Amino acid sequence: MERLVVAPEEQGERLDRYLARCLPQFSRSAFQRLIDAGLVLVNHAPAKASYRVEPDDLVEVALPEPVAPQPVAQEVPLRVIYEDGALAVIDKPAGLVVHPAHGHAAGTLWNGLMARYPELASWPSEEGWPGLVHRLDRDTSGLLVVARTPQARDALRAQFKASQVRKVYLALVIGRPEHAQARIDAPIARDPHDRKRMAVVEGGRRAVTDYKTLEFLGNYTLLEVRPLTGRTHQIRVHLAAIGHPVAGDRVYGPERQKLRLPRLFLHAAELSFRHPSTGQEMAFGAPLPEELERVLQRLRERTA
Repeated sequence: MERLVVAPEEQGERLDRYLARCLPQFSRSAFQRLIDAGLVLVNHAPAKASYRVEPDDLVEVALPEPVAPQPVAQEVPLRVIYEDGALAVIDKPAGLVVHPAHGHAAGTLWNGLMARYPELASWPSEEGWPGLVHRLDRDTSGLLVVARTPQARDALRAQFKASQVRKVYLALVIGRPEHAQARIDAPIARDPHDRKRMAVVEGGRRAVTDYKTLEFLGNYTLLEVRPLTGRTHQIRVHLAAIGHPVAGDRVYGPERQKLRLPRLFLHAAELSFRHPSTGQEMAFGAPLPEELERVLQRLRERTA
């Protein structure tokens, strides 16, 4: 059961539109069907799709159970930099979606994993996306660890939850941060004004990001960024919140950008963790992709 409380600024919105905006993983027509079936309550009573919500209304939705993903194996090129019987480390290119979602039914990294590691198909159906331990945004490149057994998955997830996995990103941001090195400690939740985005929101989940300056490049700054927690879009939200969005980010930064960049300048460059079977410390690195190196080279030539 999903529970939502209507904010004052949302007053007067149709119930079906309100739900589609707050829960964008479902369409407006899907919510209309749920409303017709009596699966949406407003203040504990059934309501019509045309109902205009009021401040402090309690909206309760009985969402359908997610359909277990079907193991569809596809030959997707994967740059595997390490693999053994328990895990694999992938250098993901920008543009590759991690798992199937709306608008990306196939051709994802997960589909490629199913082809390369057929044993993932034998995982129980309730396991979600077999093999996946964490994610990278579609337009973020870099290192991703995947599990080849449920036991390795559980051990790796425990390390992520305990903040024992070290992740280091390279990010080019717009402008020059006031501090050359700093910690951003600001809670993150769904943006109350746009449920498709995340935002720094009072009362959200704690999120902590450390950064330090590596290089000034005119009106841009190359940062080394280390997220200490793992919230959705954390680095992008935190850097935008201090006034320095990631270059190429048209969701949290300006829609029109001077730097011609078809992707985010955000790259997961380093990843270290303990091996889930042996306990051995493992560390991996991935160089910047060529398209990002070329951007840096152009900026260096301009500022020389």
